[in-house]
Amino acid sequence: MTLRENKFYIYITAVALLSWFMLRMTGMIETHNNQAPAHSPDYYSKGYTKWEMNELGILKKNLIADEMIHYSDDGTTHMVKPVITFINANSKTPPWIVKSEAGLLSSDGKDLSLNGKVFIDRAKALGISPLKINTSELKVKTETNFAETVEWAELISELNKTEGLGMKLMFIDPIHIELLAHVKGSYEKK
Repeated sequence: MTLRENKFYIYITAVALLSWFMLRMTGMIETHNNQAPAHSPDYYSKGYTKWEMNELGILKKNLIADEMIHYSDDGTTHMVKPVITFINANSKTPPWIVKSEAGLLSSDGKDLSLNGKVFIDRAKALGISPLKINTSELKVKTETNFAETVEWAELISELNKTEGLGMKLMFIDPIHIELLAHVKGSYEKK
């Protein structure tokens, strides 16, 4: 075969090479494997707020965090300085406000681990004493509004102070707080 007979094949090969070169230059063909590291965020938010309503549209919970980072590999959500408010819709009980240094929400949204120091506060209301709870490493079941810790916990209510090791707490009516071990307290009369 002569060059004149192969002109068509040479022309097609030149067009294919030129097309490949142009695609590579414009970035449409990846030349590197750009996979994300195993545990890397897929989205994040600064100043995150989440409102949760009941079936009647009444506010049930509110979650605020300075920063929220979601990871796609395990579906967890990491939070910086989360503040969660539990509201008793059918009660005159003031809302419970829970603050911590960091938080980790499970992929199904049912388990919230509040890490570091945790502060729980319920304001005073008619017939209800104010209550402050200091603890750490609190595990919250978001569907049932139940929380527990195996760490030290301190309950402060007006003139009374009770502390112990381990605590269980229900944020909704009927509210139940239980210190599990080594319980001691100081109680003053008005």
